Amino acid sequence: MPPNNRAIDLKPAVIAYVVSQLQSYSLLYTPVDVKGVAYEEIVGSNLRGDRGEFFTPRNACRMAVMMLDPQPHERILDPSCGTGGFLITAMNRALEHIEAEERSQWADPTNGTDAEREELHRRRAEYLSNYVFGIDLNPALVRAAKMNMVMNNDGSGQVRQANTLENPHKWDRDLRDNVTLGSIDVIVSNPPFGANIPIDDEDILSQYDLAAMWDQDEDGNWSIRLDQNGNPVLQRSQPPEILFIERALQLLKPGTGRMAMVIPNGILNNPSLAYVRHWLLTHAQVLAVVDMHRDLFQPKNDTQTSMVLMRRLDDGEVAKAQQSGLDYPLFMAVAEKIGHDKRGNLIYRRTEDGDDALVSRTEMVTDIDQTTGKEVLREITVTERQIDDELAEVADAYREWLKAQK
Repeated sequence: MPPNNRAIDLKPAVIAYVVSQLQSYSLLYTPVDVKGVAYEEIVGSNLRGDRGEFFTPRNACRMAVMMLDPQPHERILDPSCGTGGFLITAMNRALEHIEAEERSQWADPTNGTDAEREELHRRRAEYLSNYVFGIDLNPALVRAAKMNMVMNNDGSGQVRQANTLENPHKWDRDLRDNVTLGSIDVIVSNPPFGANIPIDDEDILSQYDLAAMWDQDEDGNWSIRLDQNGNPVLQRSQPPEILFIERALQLLKPGTGRMAMVIPNGILNNPSLAYVRHWLLTHAQVLAVVDMHRDLFQPKNDTQTSMVLMRRLDDGEVAKAQQSGLDYPLFMAVAEKIGHDKRGNLIYRRTEDGDDALVSRTEMVTDIDQTTGKEVLREITVTERQIDDELAEVADAYREWLKAQK
């Protein structure tokens, strides 16, 4: 079978059996990203870090998205989208805003008229078609992300296979028409990282300040090393996570674009990478740094990372930062509990008496009215064991901190 042929080569009887086994389950309304989780479990044994692919746990995705709080009018991009976990979390957050806005105008917020529901579907479709984008180098992950998007009510297919770090002129035309440098409002990303996948292509390296050699004078001032012709002297290679920081900032709108990115702690504290931090502080406002628990990517990887939120500076701010620096408040937190141990097993909270801590939450589920045959919303209360996870609390603390700054 040709590699690009994505047809399901199964007998009708087999398909009928699979459908009969799955038809009692709803993949659209489940609160868990089961598609991405299932895919990652299937391919996990083949991803041993050789390509730097370590999927972001969904609770970390939710924390970052809640902190960024993307709005319906903002264009979202994940430049290393993997199976789409980050992207779908951000997309669904914006869709929640759209649904809340529309339902607030309905006479009956739980059961709109045909015209009201049609307007809601129109707004959702318009948003999904024009405001959500993903890029990944691995074509298998792109297909998985597209499947994930479809299962989350987005059939627009705005996920593309491309090398994000390449010159954008080399991207296919459709991607170039939709994603350009300086055009994105919100980026959420966990770029591939690791010393085993260095970028050594000179055509790629030549696009980045952070791919050059840097020198520091006696006064502590940094500058790019130049050759006798005045051109930057490039390093032989650079880890992709460093270049992804610069590319992501290039993609953001100057002055307003913001992002959340998983960054290895070595970039934030290694003395040999001080030039990276200098460049970052002169091109971005660091909004928040959350030191993630070392077990975040366990059992596959034990790299210590932080979730870093940034806003791209405009040209005037960059000039000021380079001349005298910028002074602004910064949110910092340490996530000591992330819901699982180093083996990947869930950890649950306990009460002072040693009993399971329980939590109740209200969910809106979609039912079919037996009389009218239309979809209606119904509230249900779910009680379950509480996972020992602080990431949602970190996001809430950040939102409160933002309010206090205004």
